[in-house]
Amino acid sequence: MDTSPSLAQSVPILSSIAELAPARDVWLTDIWGVMHNGVHAFAAACDACTQFRRAGGTVLLLSNAPRPSEQIVIQLDRLGVPRAAWDAVLTSGDAARALVGAYTGRRVFHLGPDRDLPLYEGLGVTLSEAADADAVSCTGLFNDEIETPDDYAAVLAALAERKVPMICANPDLTVERGSEIVYCAGALAAEFIALGGSVSYAGKPYLPVYDVAFSMIETLRGTPVPRERILCIGDGIRTDIKGAAAAGLDSVFIASGIHVTEPLTSEHLSELFSAVERLPLAAMPALAW
Repeated sequence: MDTSPSLAQSVPILSSIAELAPARDVWLTDIWGVMHNGVHAFAAACDACTQFRRAGGTVLLLSNAPRPSEQIVIQLDRLGVPRAAWDAVLTSGDAARALVGAYTGRRVFHLGPDRDLPLYEGLGVTLSEAADADAVSCTGLFNDEIETPDDYAAVLAALAERKVPMICANPDLTVERGSEIVYCAGALAAEFIALGGSVSYAGKPYLPVYDVAFSMIETLRGTPVPRERILCIGDGIRTDIKGAAAAGLDSVFIASGIHVTEPLTSEHLSELFSAVERLPLAAMPALAW
């Protein structure tokens, strides 16, 4: 398949993913923007995953949420994503714990909301103020409803000047919450790099989280699954689509509000994927069976 950027306009727009399902054993499915919007579950997406599982498929929900997967399961239940729609959950928070754990016995500045504090449970790090920290663990903005990365210019500059390394537990730049677009940890990490800081990323599009996913898939299926039998589904071009390509996986793009704010057209796709090396197999306004 020729996936050169000049063919971006040829990415088909589907209303149903059913025609792609028989060729796959596993869906690696993003959560926020695909399964829910942070306020309520998307019924059609939940049904699609349920239908795929009923046909013998496995659904591994792969999220850049900066919290351990156990916390995300609680959120999925609260938002109404049924357990029948998925087999397991893997988050960038799970991957970040290994990076933060390297600082056991040392001081870590937690940059993010209190809801992300479960990330540090059992790791043996001491949470400290920024001025005393040996490392900064960024899970997001303290208050993403009213703040932007500009509010963090001073603290990020001071950390960069001291050459304090950052662990970014959520590479997403933004996410759609209801009808609003809010900033994520990835936006702060980008500002930190611009100031000369050093960042280690957990989650998509970086390969370590996919290696964990492949191991989980083998456990869930009882056998290794060839990459051509795995399909990634997500709404983030620089995370889901780019990450799938880096891992040697096909993908389907879901047009959430972080990239598309009006009805999806071929013109939109041509613009969105003009610089993408490996195009998605298809695009959808929303995941549906």
